[in-house]
Amino acid sequence: MIRRDIKNELVGAYGEYPVVTIFGPRQSGKTTLVRMEFPDNQYWSLEDPDVRARAISDPRGFLAQADSGTILDEIQRVPELLSYIQGIVDRTNRRGQFILTGSRQPELHSAVSQTLAGRTAVLTLLPFSLNELQQYKTKWDAFALIVNGTFPRVHEEKLKPERFYNSYLRTYVERDVRALVNAKDLRRFEQFITLLAGRIGQVVNYTSLANDTGVSSTTIKNWISALTASYLIFELPPYFENISKRVVRSPKVYFTDTGLAAFLLGIVEPHHAARDPLRGSLYENLMAVEILKHRLNQGKRPELYFYRDTHGNEVDLVVRNGRKLVPIEIKSAATFTDNFIRGIRSFRETAGSRVQPGLVLYNGDEKLTFRETTIINPLLHNDLPKLLST
Repeated sequence: MIRRDIKNELVGAYGEYPVVTIFGPRQSGKTTLVRMEFPDNQYWSLEDPDVRARAISDPRGFLAQADSGTILDEIQRVPELLSYIQGIVDRTNRRGQFILTGSRQPELHSAVSQTLAGRTAVLTLLPFSLNELQQYKTKWDAFALIVNGTFPRVHEEKLKPERFYNSYLRTYVERDVRALVNAKDLRRFEQFITLLAGRIGQVVNYTSLANDTGVSSTTIKNWISALTASYLIFELPPYFENISKRVVRSPKVYFTDTGLAAFLLGIVEPHHAARDPLRGSLYENLMAVEILKHRLNQGKRPELYFYRDTHGNEVDLVVRNGRKLVPIEIKSAATFTDNFIRGIRSFRETAGSRVQPGLVLYNGDEKLTFRETTIINPLLHNDLPKLLST
């Protein structure tokens, strides 16, 4: 077992709030994290039928048995406990009383936000970051990592990615989709997810997806919301603050794990990923989600955007650090050319003095600086966290 990057934020929040709530996709390591960091805390899994039955039938009596720092795993199974937890923490006014974990269901997020407002710190745990994976192996091939993905069990138990993601998809569709959307035809929903994997890094076109899937644009929007709520994808909004209105306004979509995206596309070997027409999109997804994980593991809001104007000028990622903007270009090529920074230069001219020199993340061996822009391969040089924090 390895230490997760979010550990410091979790321990700090536990010392400041009565409740800490950890959201994240299934099998991202939430249970392992809380049990590793708080091994002496009382632990109840609400996936256990007996435990769940007691919690539902007698919530007051159930929570009366709770010690300080009790871990309630998979709280979405009995969300009505949240109101009783609110009463307990208001009455006792102690820090570190409950640790809650949960996945899926936008209703759960809303319930936590409303019922425990001001009483809980909310953290999001995604699968392994590159920094965490380097505790297993110091150097990674980009396309091997794209295919393997970053879910802990794949690496901890050395599972075959194709088998893992097939099972993961089946479990997700069978257990979660029915609770999130009114999908009468689950086959069509699976077709939609596969289509979405083929459009990684593209601006979402709801009409096109609706036509290709055979459902309405409204249904497509609902399905994207469901995938976002269950942490299978994340939307990257466009940046247009204080910039001319001649910019793209629709979001892009990325998967929170490239292994699942590759599986949906039928890519099961690293050399297939390296030669696939979507290699650039998959590499971009890998790096984009890595930066998202860096932000979330520090307890920060994502504050990630992309920039594209109607003239075709584009920056893959814009990270907002306070008042500063860090433009980032992502290229799967192994050879740097000055064309890589064309979008960054255009964005700096448009957005003004707030824009930092920026970064280019690429798949080459060298680390260099060109016109103040740092060019780096994060899989070879573990400087990305430091560069993003400056």
